[in-house]
Amino acid sequence: MVFGAAQYNGVPSPVFKARLDHALKLEERGLAPLVITTGGSGGDPHFTEGGVGRDYLIQQGVAAEKILSETDSQTTYENVLAASRLLRKRGARSCIAVSDGFHLYRIKLMFSSQQIAVYASPTPASPIEADPIKRTVHSLREALICTLWYLRIRG
Repeated sequence: MVFGAAQYNGVPSPVFKARLDHALKLEERGLAPLVITTGGSGGDPHFTEGGVGRDYLIQQGVAAEKILSETDSQTTYENVLAASRLLRKRGARSCIAVSDGFHLYRIKLMFSSQQIAVYASPTPASPIEADPIKRTVHSLREALICTLWYLRIRG
């Protein structure tokens, strides 16, 4: 499962592209018999993150029938809920989550609440991870959101 990030007029942002490229490598190694791309429109009237991710993977050679797109969610929690429904519909109880390293702890927490086992696979070439200031800001944000999750304040 590839967690969406911004897309610009149908082109994945550098962060999203890094995630998609990592998922592509996992698929090529046979670790992902099915790839789920996630993310809604974020206000774009023409494109969704999930759809852009799907199109990108197809352009890279992944068979269209191996890709599911979840295109309605706007938050990580909505991504997890929608993906959990897709997984349960197929009898799956686990997945590999692809995102930035700082994001994966929260993803695991949220999937756990849905009784889905998650194997985290951080994106090795993320532009955010390469920038110490951005990585710190995002990590602090994740710590706050996880604290709110434990306090059962969910949005």
